[in-house]
Amino acid sequence: MTRLGWIIFGIILVAAGLFASMLSFGPTSPVGISPRMADALPFARERPGPGMLVIPVAGYPQGALRSSWGEARDGGERGHHGIDLMAAAGTSVVAAAGGRVEKLFESGDGGTTLYVRSPDAAWSYYYAHLAGYAPGVREGARVRAGDPIGYVGDSGNAGPGNTHLHFGVSRMRAGERWWQGEAVDPYPLLAGTAAGR
Repeated sequence: MTRLGWIIFGIILVAAGLFASMLSFGPTSPVGISPRMADALPFARERPGPGMLVIPVAGYPQGALRSSWGEARDGGERGHHGIDLMAAAGTSVVAAAGGRVEKLFESGDGGTTLYVRSPDAAWSYYYAHLAGYAPGVREGARVRAGDPIGYVGDSGNAGPGNTHLHFGVSRMRAGERWWQGEAVDPYPLLAGTAAGR
């Protein structure tokens, strides 16, 4: 082989090595999510990106996410089991993940609320303090991540003018209904790599 042939062969080998280094073989998890968490959350392998869920307020900047999990509420009588996303009244609320609208509910605390159950029934996504539902949203309707489902409001115990979305995530066991389940901190599921900062 000529010297030029060896040079071309070397360039091809280097290019092939660089290409192979960009490939991933075997199970992986989304950026910033531990493999243990990814194994515990089935949707983690289905949704790539910085977070495993879509931020459920349209246009909400990922860098503005702040965890309020466990903060005292009602004078310290209970802890906060969700994340509050402050936004202007009427801002579009979108599905954080795909699933089926399981329940539309008027609650004293949550006001106008909506529950979406994941396709495998293992997760429930809770949207509270809504001003109303998006057109076509009804119990049993299928939604995809990013679909409009409602509007930011101040219903329930949010307080007049305190417009925000309270978003919660619950791990569901077989047979559990929309109001049941084990609450899970939604912040790392929305923030991804930002959660470690």
